[in-house]
Amino acid sequence: MTASITQAKGAAPKRAAAKPKRSKAFKRENRTGWAFMAPFAILFAFVFLLPIIWAVYSSFFRQVSQGGGLYGGGELVNEFVGFQNFQYVITSGKFWTGVGHVLLYTVVQVPIMIIAALALAMVIDSFVVKHVTGFRLGYFLPYAIPGVVASIIWVYLYNGQISPIVKGLESIGIHVDFFANNVVLGSMANITTWTFTGYNMLIFLAALQAIPHDLYEAARIDGANGFQVAMKIKLPNVRGAALLAMLLSIVGTIQLFNEPQIMSTADPGISKAYTPMMMAMNTSQGTLTPSGDGPASAIAIVMALIAGLLAVVYTLAERKVNE
Repeated sequence: MTASITQAKGAAPKRAAAKPKRSKAFKRENRTGWAFMAPFAILFAFVFLLPIIWAVYSSFFRQVSQGGGLYGGGELVNEFVGFQNFQYVITSGKFWTGVGHVLLYTVVQVPIMIIAALALAMVIDSFVVKHVTGFRLGYFLPYAIPGVVASIIWVYLYNGQISPIVKGLESIGIHVDFFANNVVLGSMANITTWTFTGYNMLIFLAALQAIPHDLYEAARIDGANGFQVAMKIKLPNVRGAALLAMLLSIVGTIQLFNEPQIMSTADPGISKAYTPMMMAMNTSQGTLTPSGDGPASAIAIVMALIAGLLAVVYTLAERKVNE
């Protein structure tokens, strides 16, 4: 026994298994993969990462005048001001009024658009619609129109002097001012709903078509009618798509810009700071004070944080409801 113990003590420890060397073919495939990904990575860095980094950097600077005499003059230079731009944004009444417009817009417009998109998707997915391709393309076409062009089209349709819609309503005794203070936000919401309902419909339609047809057959064997199949099978299986559509819509509406900016050309009542994104653009162009890229970047960053916070709150609430 002593000999066996001595032999065990004297035995050399086993070496860890050597890692297999990567073959030349594997390394070549790895390099090929990185080469294919390089164009996207470069474009992603230039189009997405670098602008964010520059916006954060410029938000700590503000343009100030240096030099000149008693009557002004001099030149504008960027001066480091720390968090003063953010302090200006947080304490600005115009900014929070714009945030209020956007939040009201989101609360009203997003649910209407999501419900309409879900309804259209369920109609197309049902047996009621035979020519699915035509309906799907027709509902999606407004999304193919650029947002600025869509806004211009609807401003024409809202104009009381030339709009066939307004004249048609007036011919039956209904007088509507789409640019009235208590109506203009709904007019903007109508443009966004018309543009993006088809896009969200495709998200729901993809989720509906991914549901196994065995569930439908089992439900029909059990005697379920079409309404019961829609309520008990289809709706529970599109919750993930609904979460995605809601998140995208919330983030999109927080960035509301095209509609109020175009409508402001026909309605002087829409101020330059009607939404935070309009406030940021006009600040960067010098039509609002303080002007320059610094305060504009601070506005954009604060709005990005608000959008992220709203998205997180909605996600947590959705998970809690589904538990």
